[in-house]
Amino acid sequence: MVKSRHRQQLAFSLLFGLWLPCCLAQTTPSSTASPSPTPSPSSQPKTERLKVRLAGFPRKHNEGRVELFYKGEWGTICDDDFSITNANVLCRQLGFVSATGWTHSAKYGKGQGKIWLDNVQCSGGEKSIEVCKSRGWGNSDCTHDEDAGVVCKDERIPGFVDSNVIDAHVNENRIDVVRLRPVVAMAKKKMPITEGVVEVKYKDGWAQICDQGWTIKNTRVVCGMLGFPHERKVNKNFYKRLKKRAAEKVSRPKVNVSAGGRPTTKAKANSKSKQSSAGKRLYLERQKSYFHIHSVACTGTEVHLAACPLEYSKPNTTSTCQGGNAVVVSCMPGPQFMQNSGLKKKIKISGNVRLKGGARLGEGRVEVLKDNEWGTVCDDRWNLQSASVVCRELGFGTAKEALTGGRMGQGMGPIYMNEVKCLGLEKSVWNCPFKNITSEDCQHMEDAAVRCNVPYLGLEHSIRITGGRTRYEGRVEVLSTDSNGTQSWGLICGETWSTKEAMVACRQLGLNYANQGLRETWYWDSSNVTDMVMSGVKCAGTEMSLSQCQHHKTLSCQKSAAKFAAGVICSDTASDLILNAPLVQQTVYIEDRPLHMLYCAAEEDCLSKSAAKANWPYGHRRLLRFSSQIHNIGRADFKPKAGRHSWVWHACHGHYHSMDIFTHYDLLNSNGTKVAEGHKASFCLEDTECQEGVSKRYECANFGDQGITVGCWDLYRHDIDCQWIDITDVKPGNYILQIVINPNQEVAESDFTNNGMKCNCKYDGHRIWLHNCHVGDAFSEEAERRFEKYPGQLNNQVS
Repeated sequence: MVKSRHRQQLAFSLLFGLWLPCCLAQTTPSSTASPSPTPSPSSQPKTERLKVRLAGFPRKHNEGRVELFYKGEWGTICDDDFSITNANVLCRQLGFVSATGWTHSAKYGKGQGKIWLDNVQCSGGEKSIEVCKSRGWGNSDCTHDEDAGVVCKDERIPGFVDSNVIDAHVNENRIDVVRLRPVVAMAKKKMPITEGVVEVKYKDGWAQICDQGWTIKNTRVVCGMLGFPHERKVNKNFYKRLKKRAAEKVSRPKVNVSAGGRPTTKAKANSKSKQSSAGKRLYLERQKSYFHIHSVACTGTEVHLAACPLEYSKPNTTSTCQGGNAVVVSCMPGPQFMQNSGLKKKIKISGNVRLKGGARLGEGRVEVLKDNEWGTVCDDRWNLQSASVVCRELGFGTAKEALTGGRMGQGMGPIYMNEVKCLGLEKSVWNCPFKNITSEDCQHMEDAAVRCNVPYLGLEHSIRITGGRTRYEGRVEVLSTDSNGTQSWGLICGETWSTKEAMVACRQLGLNYANQGLRETWYWDSSNVTDMVMSGVKCAGTEMSLSQCQHHKTLSCQKSAAKFAAGVICSDTASDLILNAPLVQQTVYIEDRPLHMLYCAAEEDCLSKSAAKANWPYGHRRLLRFSSQIHNIGRADFKPKAGRHSWVWHACHGHYHSMDIFTHYDLLNSNGTKVAEGHKASFCLEDTECQEGVSKRYECANFGDQGITVGCWDLYRHDIDCQWIDITDVKPGNYILQIVINPNQEVAESDFTNNGMKCNCKYDGHRIWLHNCHVGDAFSEEAERRFEKYPGQLNNQVS
């Protein structure tokens, strides 16, 4: 009896010991079981920030249903106890400065999946919604009819890097990564890989897809995910022959004989053995393939394979692909990626759509061409289907992200499209339904942008940076191969290194924009690499890797010590300056200014050379004057490269120069030869005015900080010194006025192509007229050619 009771007590204690931790593990992180609001610390790893997104329809980019990504699943927040304070915390988490309102009762539509939080009560100072009081993760008595939403103020937090992304609503847990594994050995050496077996990441390995019922529409989706705009038909007979040969090889591994029974020649034997070995691999791999997906039924418009209807292979089945094989697809790369491929057919990319302001190939603000002038697209209803049409017509794959709210910088010209509604199969975004724009509909702070899927090239493996304080800076080292085929790391000679070369290096490293290109890196001397392997590097700034830039065939570096090696400082954001071209045209005039009023200007070298021979202080100089309004439309403030300790004081004008040359002013004849020139030192870079909702940061008074804030502009009025071109020696005729900001590219920007401005100019000896003023890349190529060949005005009437 005692033994029996002892056994019962032992059994009870074991059950209780197993049951108690189980129950504790299933409870929410709340300190009590009570449903009253209590602090709910996140159980996520501290290193990973909580992901938040706005969803639903209809909505703009700064409003929507709130969704949180927790434990690998998106879920919503219940509107019980919700307040504007909660909305403020969420909006700041999304990169907006604050909230203007919040919504209840699923205004933006009912969400799906979990309702992660309920009875949320924030105090207002929290950095994340997960820190606020709540019932705990997943503990809710709500339905999706009570999903909460927010309306954020359409102003971004300065320097906030994370994008406001409209995500693809797919279950990434099912399929996260897809790759092509080439079967033929030669294909492995060529990048990008355009043909091979489709494999999906599954658990700790890779799994295949059964090819029964596979369609070209499925192939289109896979190719799009991998960065390819078009699909090609696979030569199935080739793979069947490989499979057949492999099966024969496995069953009877004999000597090579020809079809007629005669031994093959050595060349033929080698050729066939290579094919046979590839076929053998395919055959043997099929024996051990795990077919995770049994069938796929895409429509061809999906941006991700996981968005297609999928049928998964059932576990513990003996044959998951009866009579079939692993799916093999073949993709057609865009022209930017066809250098190493043997494909003869070239794809034409669109000439009336482009991407601007992005750091990497395949990303940027969407701009479209109409009536020979480029303009932007408004982000209302901008989604992944429309973004994918843009990506494919530019030679990339589907869109990885559809970005809203001017996240790749703001344009300056017209806005041509609004509420673009592509289905996903259109050849061009111009074939999609859209609304025309009025100025009331959209502003440039709503410019749409994209990040496209691009083919993997592995360029980041041949470059690295060392010695920096962060992963964004350091001495540049490149992988080189000597005559024996041995690979080693080496340095780049810093003599010709500049911002453009740094832009390419940062792009190749995957570190976005260049902040500075450095010619001396003695303070980053932490690597044992000391040999120079590359010199004379000259890049255009648009290349994908340094190997595509010009450089010396044989090393030639006067300062070959390691301390003179090239270095970079990269950044997630960059400024972008652009001139207000119409204002130059509106404010131009001629002034005959007495010499006695030009002593300070002469000291700053703002007059033509003939002024030195003038009879000072008598006589005058004829000046072509105009106003310059310089906007920063980028994503980072424009600041002088030199710190204020090195600014130069000019006593005559009584101010500091933070940049010796900030702007070049030139008058060119029809041959492009300068007939007169001027320049402007940046004696005062400041925020003259800003767009609505943006605060000024820079002011020159009292030796203040100099710069131009994102969304602001600096105005150099026509009536200040040096804001002119000295045309005293210029004869009457037709000319081109050219203005270039940041001409030496001393300060890094996301885009240098829009730093110049040109106007047609007529001077009759007494008066001057400007017309066709435009920023360097605002016109189509055809319109630019017409501008360059313009014969000039025969009279003073500008039509």
